[in-house]
Amino acid sequence: MNQLPEKPSGKGGGWVAKTAVFATTAALAPLIYSLRIEPQKLTIESVAIPIPKLHPALEGLRIVQLSDFHLHPHTQLPLIERAVAQANALRPDLVVLTGDFVLDYIESIFDLAPVLGQLNARYGVFCIMGNHDVKMNDIIIPRGLRDERLHVLRNEGVMLSVGAGKLYLAGVDDGVYGRPNLLQAMAKWQPGATTILLAHEPDFADAYHHDPRIALQLSGHTHGGQVNLPGYGPLILPRFGKKYHTGLYRLQQMWLYTNRGIGVGGIPVRFNCPPEITEITLTRGE
Repeated sequence: MNQLPEKPSGKGGGWVAKTAVFATTAALAPLIYSLRIEPQKLTIESVAIPIPKLHPALEGLRIVQLSDFHLHPHTQLPLIERAVAQANALRPDLVVLTGDFVLDYIESIFDLAPVLGQLNARYGVFCIMGNHDVKMNDIIIPRGLRDERLHVLRNEGVMLSVGAGKLYLAGVDDGVYGRPNLLQAMAKWQPGATTILLAHEPDFADAYHHDPRIALQLSGHTHGGQVNLPGYGPLILPRFGKKYHTGLYRLQQMWLYTNRGIGVGGIPVRFNCPPEITEITLTRGE
């Protein structure tokens, strides 16, 4: 009589099942990290920038830069509230916000602006418009910011007295949907003043650095690409943000710093590119 086959012990099947679970988890882990963890992982980047002929009164001046909040639907207020708290803890002399406050909803500015209005800096908080802001509504969004006593610079500048030194802060309109005018933004410049230019899109530095008065340009726009693959770099970069997409650059006499932003754009992921608070310290240099 033929013998019936032995009943499987189940050990092999259990091993296969566990392997499948492990493989699935390993495959999903980077996606879960990119969706849920890194977009919330605020990082403070500290950089010292040497400025030739910097007035001694400006030595050690600390500037905090925040950018690209993109409130709603992906980025929510708690992340921005944490960013504001961490920025205030740095006790900056100056805070600059380099554009793109909302993403899909104009009315989000009335949720965001009161939170940004809690920023504290000795010489004030100054803003420029980004491409999303101007495209959405370039009247309501600046109004929402000004209602919270945030200074909006659109092709204009302000002279700040720092002891015996002078710091000129200029801001140009968005370069994609606005009408940037550097000459107008520099109209109130005074000889001897160190100039910082706020310009949302970093690649316009190729034009702006030809003005020898500008010591430093601060930009955002790129989000650092959001996904930065080791050995490859940013996966996707926007128009006017492909050349100077992340961090510090030198263009002849002018420095440029591009901030990775707080929020996310259409694809709500970050990988090897966490949201950024930038702490900039001015130093005397050659």
